[in-house]
Amino acid sequence: MTLKTSGKKRIVNDPVHGFIHIPSGIASDLVEHSFFQRLRRIKQLGLTYLVFPGTFHNRFQHALGATHLMSLAIETIRSKGHEITPEEEEGVSVAILLHDIGHGPFSHALEYSIVDGITHERISELFMRQLNQQFGGRLDLAIKIFRNEYPKHFLNQLVSSQLDMDRLDYLRRDSFFAGVTEGVVGSARIIKMLDVRNDQLVVEAKGIYSIEKFLIARRLMYWQVYLHKTVIAAEEMLVHVLKRAKYLAERGEELFTTPSLAYFLYHKVGELEFENPNVVLNGRSALEIFADLDDDDIMVSIKVWARHKDRVLSYLCKCIRDRKLFKIEIQKTAFTKEYIDQVKKRVGDYFGCSNHALEFMVISNSISNNAYSSDDDQINILYKDGTQCDIGEASDMLDASVLSKTVKKYYLCYPKIQEDRF
Repeated sequence: MTLKTSGKKRIVNDPVHGFIHIPSGIASDLVEHSFFQRLRRIKQLGLTYLVFPGTFHNRFQHALGATHLMSLAIETIRSKGHEITPEEEEGVSVAILLHDIGHGPFSHALEYSIVDGITHERISELFMRQLNQQFGGRLDLAIKIFRNEYPKHFLNQLVSSQLDMDRLDYLRRDSFFAGVTEGVVGSARIIKMLDVRNDQLVVEAKGIYSIEKFLIARRLMYWQVYLHKTVIAAEEMLVHVLKRAKYLAERGEELFTTPSLAYFLYHKVGELEFENPNVVLNGRSALEIFADLDDDDIMVSIKVWARHKDRVLSYLCKCIRDRKLFKIEIQKTAFTKEYIDQVKKRVGDYFGCSNHALEFMVISNSISNNAYSSDDDQINILYKDGTQCDIGEASDMLDASVLSKTVKKYYLCYPKIQEDRF
């Protein structure tokens, strides 16, 4: 069945950008589709609200915001003499609208626990392909732009690059809801400075200070919000709740779940299952079942699992439910095996749990981040004489070597032993 587009115009009052227009035509109808409406039930920042209480905003809001910024970018680039056809405008708008449609509950938690070997970017593409079938091929151009297979590569850069509409929206949006002013960037100013040279996005030289602030804001937001140590602890606990539930399900343990979550707990689901529409359960493919999965499935299960007979699962769920988060240690060098073993022994002795249970209770991993990578699509500054220079070289304030350096830190999470026994 091919869905028809209504072409209805829509206006949304966005808390970050004010009144914004959803493009008429297919974009408007995609917003109303159940696949996209699901994003209302996927938090943009997962469990970050346990640290920053205001961060309950969702992927739906972000996708609309990024699409709004895309319309401003198209207007700017056209005003500087570059052709973007109506078909290309629709394609790039759809590509940014759907760029996050493949995110699972609490954003990245599912990718690291009960779904094997497939990223949310790949799932987004699969959703786009299914929608393309439903809308009779109207997403062909959007998919080409999303995959960077369209001749005008600057359109893909607007969707996915180091200065894309995705980042320009989420930095402002996340800082707004977190109450962290360091993430506020002049997205409108940056967009006004955009231009195209040799099929590449560039920024006019008078916008260099806005770009400097953008890169600094991105660096600060990662360490202050996205990679905040307590946020990391909470998200690791959620991942290990799902891993423990998956472990029990694989051994035939009966668990309360919603039907959609049950499919992923009791079946091995990876890229093959997502890509093959013939792999079905009760007449639905893995992708269609995934489309029913959201934050609510996870949280209602956690509330019930808090009383499960498995002590590890119930303890982890109680800790998340009641915000009794694990202690986390972070340092620049990897923790030694001897130190990790000491922690495991202390936790094991305190709770009286087995070595196997400790794999879900004492968690070691690492985080890394860099603000800018000159090896990827560079942010090039365009001067009045037509010459270009990478931002790392053009800036008299930013050190390119510092910006490009990947900072890696190691962490160890484990229960606070003064907490009640489980």
